[in-house]
Amino acid sequence: MNTATLTSDVISSDRVEGTKVYNEAGEKLGSIEELMIDKRSGRVRYAVMEFGGFLGMGTDRYPLPWDMLNYDVDKEGYVVPLDKDRLQGAPRFAQDARPDFTTDYGRSVNGYYGVPFI
Repeated sequence: MNTATLTSDVISSDRVEGTKVYNEAGEKLGSIEELMIDKRSGRVRYAVMEFGGFLGMGTDRYPLPWDMLNYDVDKEGYVVPLDKDRLQGAPRFAQDARPDFTTDYGRSVNGYYGVPFI
């Protein structure tokens, strides 16, 4: 891999998927399973984080507003201003029960985290 790939401000979605997510205390919360992209603007709206369960079984998916995530080079992962307790009441879904990412759903997700819905 060349150094331009490591230092660029642009990243391929396949490199984001699987990236670990930590809280500000350094605890691993989960990992990015997929990105949800606005079809019209091309803007990433959500990073869907896999959290909970054991060996991928019984895990839930948490849509996190993309603007909440900050990449930490030292951790080689994303850091979010959340703790595990805050995730207990967060919007989530099972792997086989993906919600429709409608405007209303987006407003409820962003509202939970206090992030403006754009």
